[in-house]
Amino acid sequence: MPPGGNRAMVCAMSRTSHRLSKAQARALWLRAQRLDRPEPFGAGPAATAAAVAQLGYVQIDTINVIERCHHHILWARIPAYRRADLRRAQSVDKSVFEYWTHALSYIPTADMRFFIGAMKRHRAEPRTSFASVTTAELRKVLRLVREKGGLTIRDIDDDVLVEKEHLWASRKPSKRALQLAFYSGVLTISERNGMLKTYALMDRHFGWEKSPKPASANERTSYLLDRALRSQGVVSLDSICHLNAPAKPAVRQAIEARVRRKELVPVTIEGAEKQAYWVRPEALDSADNEKPAPALVHILSPFDPLIIQRKRTHLFFDYEHRFEAYVPKERRLFGYFALPVLAGDTIVAAIDLKTERKARRVVMQKWTWLADGSRVALKRRIEETLHRFEAFQLADLPPQVGQTEDEAILAENDPGVRSAESDQPTRGTA
Repeated sequence: MPPGGNRAMVCAMSRTSHRLSKAQARALWLRAQRLDRPEPFGAGPAATAAAVAQLGYVQIDTINVIERCHHHILWARIPAYRRADLRRAQSVDKSVFEYWTHALSYIPTADMRFFIGAMKRHRAEPRTSFASVTTAELRKVLRLVREKGGLTIRDIDDDVLVEKEHLWASRKPSKRALQLAFYSGVLTISERNGMLKTYALMDRHFGWEKSPKPASANERTSYLLDRALRSQGVVSLDSICHLNAPAKPAVRQAIEARVRRKELVPVTIEGAEKQAYWVRPEALDSADNEKPAPALVHILSPFDPLIIQRKRTHLFFDYEHRFEAYVPKERRLFGYFALPVLAGDTIVAAIDLKTERKARRVVMQKWTWLADGSRVALKRRIEETLHRFEAFQLADLPPQVGQTEDEAILAENDPGVRSAESDQPTRGTA
């Protein structure tokens, strides 16, 4: 792209684009996220698969101060959601699989072909973080998976233990070998119990005689754009390519082509007139009618798609989320693990919660109001949602699986500690 190209694009848009108020932009995003109405997906495993398909992916994170974010994100959109629904979708129906988006995520299996290319690239040129994996270690784990049909790191008991490279690493060399085979697409995660993963051969798990054909570069670009339009309603180059800057030039060209074909409409948003945004024409037609039910209250995860892109959330909702788990206590504004509270189309509070699993209770550590006006009725609606959230977290509470004795001690003192079974090579955006 030539120097000043983005400025030229914005100047051209200013002469031709429609203007959205923040309320209209919020309504389009909330509609796309299915946070504007109760029970948008119904219930059960089919609802879970439908939610993942609508969102494009659901981020996985091991922090467990409260319910882990993948379950929390789904519960926010499926009031009757149960952990077993996701387990069935992954392990029985096989309608979702795990792989890397901007973080480790659940992704619709129907979208697998858009990730086959990345798997092949990992196989041809593994990350430097896997440089220590030897051919013998890789052959060993693949042989065990073939023999056993499925394998967890706990099933491997003959490794010569090594020193940890960081707090969340495993002392077993086989762990890195399993991860390398996973990112290379040879293995997939067929089941999770807590954060303990069962690895299986990809082709065997999905019953493939031949793996899906990789998407072309152009198809991959269209996929990124379509996924964002479906899950965000109104999109920018940054929101489409979140933590994926190399994709921006191709996505920009795809956007320009669709604008020429009148498949996308340029818009500006109140307060961000210099930033380029786009919507589908039919979304623009309904912008004034997309109003979320004002009585709806959602307690959101810090990793929720509505929150994870911090600058976008700040623009649309005038709310600047602070992830303060790693901030010294005296400098925290909202609390260790504050959860944004969405009421209608406004983020009205941030509540710092902690689940005490042994005591089987959820403790409120801090409540910070962010909205003005009368709070009596609003507080009652939030408390009702909090009671539902507590019931969800404590229902069928799974045992703490996959922790060593040292990790259990750490977790007792800091419930936000990440399990050593985490395989995220880097933290997701916080």
